[in-house]
Amino acid sequence: MYLHQNKDWPNFRWDNDILLPHVSRVRDLQGRLIGRMEGIGFDLREEAVLETLTEDILKSSEIEGEFLNPEEVRSSVAKRLGMEVSGLPNASRHVEGLVEMMLDATQKFKDPLSKERLCAWHASLFPTGRSGMHKITVGDWRKDGQGPMQVVSGPMGMEKVHYIAPDAIRLEEEMNHFMDWFNTNQSMEPVLKSAIAHLWFVSIHPFDDGNGRIARALADTLLARADRTKQRFYSISSQIMKSKKGYYHILESTQKSGLDINLWLVWYFEILTDALFATEKTLSKILLKAKFWETYKNTQLNERQIEMINKLHGDFVGKLHTSKWAKMTKVHRDTARRDIQDLIAKGVLLDSGEGGRSTNYILAPLC
Repeated sequence: MYLHQNKDWPNFRWDNDILLPHVSRVRDLQGRLIGRMEGIGFDLREEAVLETLTEDILKSSEIEGEFLNPEEVRSSVAKRLGMEVSGLPNASRHVEGLVEMMLDATQKFKDPLSKERLCAWHASLFPTGRSGMHKITVGDWRKDGQGPMQVVSGPMGMEKVHYIAPDAIRLEEEMNHFMDWFNTNQSMEPVLKSAIAHLWFVSIHPFDDGNGRIARALADTLLARADRTKQRFYSISSQIMKSKKGYYHILESTQKSGLDINLWLVWYFEILTDALFATEKTLSKILLKAKFWETYKNTQLNERQIEMINKLHGDFVGKLHTSKWAKMTKVHRDTARRDIQDLIAKGVLLDSGEGGRSTNYILAPLC
């Protein structure tokens, strides 16, 4: 029996005594983080929001097995936040849709949830009307024309059914109940409500595809309400991605364990706690980047050098060789070599010391 087949559905049960320490810890960490962010200045906060939203969108898609171009996502987020970031490509229609959904969810966290709004999110996820090669119902609840919606895995002929969703004929009533609760139950602790909303929405599974991403966006909406700010400084999707196997396992086991959802809630709060701690790494990176540009504010650099230095302060993958510099900045290797040697002379870069064909370069430590 799945959750939605219980006669008392959706009257979830939990033990407040078990959850109170987890909720208290999360709320304390949220308060400390927001307080710290308010003290670092507007520009650095904007940079932190850009990093967080980019990471959140990338990882929420990666959970579903979809790998986006990080620079396209960053470009789209920056443009919509009104930030100028040079050297980034234009985003695809698909990426623009994902960014639009996430920003609507987090920037407009006070707005009520409606079928129109959810269906607009869904349409933004699937601008071509297809999920991969398959045509799906977009911007409306699923129709179940080929039978009940099932979550399956495994090769054809050996599929394993993990979950069977409510019949499509129930969706209007189910979603109206969910949206009424989402919009009106203001007395519930918002981080608890975030966890329940995530589980409840994926249990209904109202769309042909994209339910996981929309569930995580709804959770972010309620976390933004908890923080009372549209600025996002931590990504729960990033931490879920790190525990992807555990995420799907706890969802599946909760779907089959009756209406007592203590285990799901404890797991969710532990992941949320990890997400709040992980922000320290993001903030440290941003502060280091700010310190770098303050140190070298009077150093003359060309556009290629500025672009590559910012990449090195970001999520640069691998080692920096002359050939990689040339490829990334679209110049001849001789030009790349001159750019690098100029930065070494100015104390910005160091030869890593590996030598020969392995010669590569790193940012010089700041004093």
